[in-house]
Amino acid sequence: MDINSLFDVKGKVVLVTGGGRGVGEMIAAGYTANGAKVYISSRDVKACEKTAKRLTKDGPGECIAIPADLSKFEECERVVAELEKREKVLHILVNNSGATWGEELSTYPDSAFTKLMTLNVQRVFTLTQKLVPLLSKAQEGGFVGRIINIGSINGVNPPGLETYAYSASKAALHQLSKHLSTRLGPSISVNTLALGPFRSRMMKFTLDNFEKELADSLPMKRIGAPTDVAAACLWLSSKGGEWVTGTVIPIDGGSLVATQAKL
Repeated sequence: MDINSLFDVKGKVVLVTGGGRGVGEMIAAGYTANGAKVYISSRDVKACEKTAKRLTKDGPGECIAIPADLSKFEECERVVAELEKREKVLHILVNNSGATWGEELSTYPDSAFTKLMTLNVQRVFTLTQKLVPLLSKAQEGGFVGRIINIGSINGVNPPGLETYAYSASKAALHQLSKHLSTRLGPSISVNTLALGPFRSRMMKFTLDNFEKELADSLPMKRIGAPTDVAAACLWLSSKGGEWVTGTVIPIDGGSLVATQAKL
C-alpha cells in the first residue's frame, strides 16, 4: 500500500504521440521524471528531438524521438515497426496527437472534418490497432497494458467557440475509447482524459488574450499545469490505476461543473 508501489512507472516503456511540445511534452516529462523509457513522436522533427534530448538530460528516465506525421497511415506503420525493432514490449500508449480548427459556421470547410477526424480519431484507432500485440506482451510480466487517449471537455459539452470538427472528433474519441475497453480487457485498459485549458499551441491564442477571464470562470481559478495532466497519466499507468478502464476523466479545473451550474 505504500505510495512508491502504487504509482511506480520506473522501467516502463511508453509511447507518447504529439510528445514534442504542449500537453504531450508535459506527459512525457512526467514519465521520464519517474524513471520510464519514453518514446515521443510528432510531426515537428526539431521540437521532437529537442524535447527528447532535454528530458533525457533531466532524467532519470530516457526519452527517444521518433518523428512522424501520424495523420498518415504509413507513418503510423513506420512508428510501430520502429518500436518493434527496439522493444520487446510496450507498457503504455498515450494517444495525444491532435489538431483543431475554428471558423464560423457559414464558412466552416469540409476539409476541416477530413483533417481532424483522420488525426484525432482514425489514426488513434490505427496506432492502437497496430500496437495491441506489443501492448499485450506486458501481461507476460504481470503488467496490464495501458492506453490513455487525450480527449477534451469540448467532446463532453458543446464549446462556446466554433470548433465543430474538433468537438465532434473528441466526442468520437471518447466513444472509441469506451468501445476499445470492452474488447481489450483484461490484458489492456483503455481510458480517456477529457482535458480543460492547458498551455499548448492549440490554446495559445485563447490563453494569450483571455487567460485571466478563462481561469476566473473555473472553480479552481487557474488553467491546467503540467503536473495536473502528468499526475493523471501516472495514476492510470501504475498499479493504483490498474482496475480503471472505459472511463472519461475530466482534468479540467471544474470546467464541466461550472458550465452545468450556468444552465
